[in-house]
Amino acid sequence: MKILVIGASGRVGKILTKKLLENNHQVIGTTRQDESLFSNQNYTQISLDLLGEIEEIQEKIPNHIDAIYFVSGSRAKNLLALDLHGAIKTMKIAENKNIKQYIMLSAVFSLETNKWKEEGFDELKDYYIAKHYADEWLIRNTNLNYTILQPSALTETTGTGKIEVDIQHPGENAIEDVATTLLEVLNNKATFKKVISMHSGTTPIKEAINNIGQ
Repeated sequence: MKILVIGASGRVGKILTKKLLENNHQVIGTTRQDESLFSNQNYTQISLDLLGEIEEIQEKIPNHIDAIYFVSGSRAKNLLALDLHGAIKTMKIAENKNIKQYIMLSAVFSLETNKWKEEGFDELKDYYIAKHYADEWLIRNTNLNYTILQPSALTETTGTGKIEVDIQHPGENAIEDVATTLLEVLNNKATFKKVISMHSGTTPIKEAINNIGQ
């Protein structure tokens, strides 16, 4: 498949891109870095300014893309302009280009505002507001085959390859496990139009994803 990874140089994006290439996908990564992230014949790289006009962004994105991953993040520097407005621009472009699947890396319980105070997310409230409305837009204002993955707190620990989904309380996720889960939802119709919350657990990732909706 021909896949656009928006945010390929990020903590999740870099591991995800590596996994996609290992699975022989053709990957276009976006980053503001000049140096290529990967030396691989199936990898190309473009500089994409999500703060720019939608027409400028769309012009840079190649045609005939099969799926978009949005794994970019402002790290709290441009929450509204990037995590919200920038994300929505890419959703509109995905529709304009008839892209089959749009996969959003979000945050646990981004759509369940009643849990924010209960679970102690007050210090991340602005971030959660941006993610909430980006996810809402994707669900309510597009016809895309979206998959929204909502991991718990990301850790630099070694992945276990095991998770739990549709969770009731937050936990932690190894970044590698989040990247593996993102790979697993690719072109998986069982995950179309689904919001998947997750943390580390005891169920193999492939099994957890294949059981979505059952």
